[in-house]
Amino acid sequence: MKILAIIPAYNEEACLANTVNELTSICPNIDYLIVNDGSIDSTPDICDMEKFNHIDMPINTGLTSGFHAGMKYALKNQYEAVVQFDADGQHKPEYIPLMAKQLQTSHCDIVIGSRYLSGEQAHGLRNMGSRLISHLIHQTTGAIITDPTSGMRMYGKQMIKTFARGFDLGPEPDSIALLIRNGAKVTEIPVSIRDRQGGESYLKPAKAAKYILRMCVSLLLFQRFR
Repeated sequence: MKILAIIPAYNEEACLANTVNELTSICPNIDYLIVNDGSIDSTPDICDMEKFNHIDMPINTGLTSGFHAGMKYALKNQYEAVVQFDADGQHKPEYIPLMAKQLQTSHCDIVIGSRYLSGEQAHGLRNMGSRLISHLIHQTTGAIITDPTSGMRMYGKQMIKTFARGFDLGPEPDSIALLIRNGAKVTEIPVSIRDRQGGESYLKPAKAAKYILRMCVSLLLFQRFR
């Protein structure tokens, strides 16, 4: 199966090179695309110097726009699956073949790597938010997603088309819920998630709280009209 790893990167100079080198070492048969989202540190210089496969967004446009760009690239180059892979070193490449196997054997559309299924969990506000979002997804779709905020997801061929051509879908829990209500099959496998290997998360407590609120409002209200 022809798989592309989309690696969104915004100011990830501290760990981007290690992340890509580990990915290509452990999964040499998987292609990757770094989406440099208008970084203002040395991220673009590292991509050029290391000759990493990448595209540069002209300004910081956010995760959704960068993900769309990656999905358009995947569709144009006829990939059969896409895995969303963080640039900060939290995700472990050895799980990618397991996700691909799950995608093929279960004939599902999306595979989510769940830290909760492996006995881990997020911390503090993010843990509370994840559990609340999981509850709301179950209430609105009937599906049980244990780790809805996990950033390690694999998408099948139909989902590549859907995300590449849809202007209002992002790699977020509310989009997953919308896709489930429209017939997409989502499964999870247990994964272990590392701490960020360098740099700082853009999701500070205030932003994390706003993110959780936005997801809850979308799940409860806006999606009813879509």
